Amino acid sequence: MKLVYTAFDKAGKQVSDALEAASLAEAGEILRRQGLFVTELREAAAAAQGATARVIGGGRGSLRDVSSFMRQLSVLISTGTPMVEALGSLEKQLKPGQFRGVIADVRERVEEGAQFSDALAAHPRLFDPVCRSLVAAGESGGQLDAMLRRLASLLRQQLKVRSTVLGAMVYPCVLIVVSIIVLVAMVGFVMPRFESLFTTLGAELPASTRLMMDVGGFVRGNWYFLLGGLVAAGVGTKLWLSSRAGRLWLDGVMVWLPQIGKVVRALATARITRVLGVLIEGKVPLMEALHLARESTGNSRYAALVDRAVEAVTRGEPVSTAFFGTPLVAESVAEAIRSGERTGQLGPVLSNLSDFMDEDNELIVKSIASIIEPIILMVLGVLVGFVALSMFLPLFDLTSMAGGGG
Repeated sequence: MKLVYTAFDKAGKQVSDALEAASLAEAGEILRRQGLFVTELREAAAAAQGATARVIGGGRGSLRDVSSFMRQLSVLISTGTPMVEALGSLEKQLKPGQFRGVIADVRERVEEGAQFSDALAAHPRLFDPVCRSLVAAGESGGQLDAMLRRLASLLRQQLKVRSTVLGAMVYPCVLIVVSIIVLVAMVGFVMPRFESLFTTLGAELPASTRLMMDVGGFVRGNWYFLLGGLVAAGVGTKLWLSSRAGRLWLDGVMVWLPQIGKVVRALATARITRVLGVLIEGKVPLMEALHLARESTGNSRYAALVDRAVEAVTRGEPVSTAFFGTPLVAESVAEAIRSGERTGQLGPVLSNLSDFMDEDNELIVKSIASIIEPIILMVLGVLVGFVALSMFLPLFDLTSMAGGGG
């Protein structure tokens, strides 16, 4: 049958092409003998429409779903449960939905004789190349249960880091949204009532009150233009950030922002070291592990850094040489990587290093969030207080004048 694939060659260049093979497993072996690292392999549309539809579907599920699935599967496999039986058991435990459909499709492919890693490759959106490579390494080495445990641990750690970051940002985001709603309500609904009152009384208004009334009048009279401009700006910004130039700019800004950049650099470094450590401990070849780590970075600056490591290994140099002399990675991290290479314990060193870094990053994220919260409260309190004072200050003046006249 005809298959299409996407892979990286030894120089790190992406290659997309097609080939004929009897199965996905045979095609993968052919490409590996050619020195290619495969990231996607699927049947072409002309080969079999039914199988193609299953591949393209992809499926959806959360990182938590995949982590839990891999952990439970490792337990079943370690007890000697056959793969098909284990997949069927887990499928029955899942709630009806897209993720259960994905597991059902994986089970059907395994029943038809496909390797478990090849069955996972039919759903690349859910099971990324790192996941599939670890499973393939476990299958070839006869240690699938150990690899599944290692993969589940990796996914749980990624989930923990994501939850830490999102959890730290929830309260500041809620404060900003609530404050914006309060400001809009005051300018859009409360201010007009006070404006008519001030006009009726003929009171002389302070400069701050006149400013707020002018701003409120402009917003109420041109809200549709302002709303359209905000929507257009948002869409334009999203499109630009989706481009290569926009992505490079955003990645650079995120890396070098004060305080935030420090967290971004620490999280990106920890992710690379963890993925590399898990893959190397899983007996994945170094070049393949580097390509997988590059795909998992999520930041073009760090992807370029991993490319430097690939070039260094291609030239016969230690991988640690790429991590020296760059502000993206701390000197201590580069030294630890070099020590791991010298002792032949690169995988364990990277895994331990990422554990320490993740612990430190969790504390850094929480401390920054604790600093941001009072700053947001103070800024928004000043804004809301200025609007409220601008509305009530003329009333205080009228009250004072009335009391003095009495």
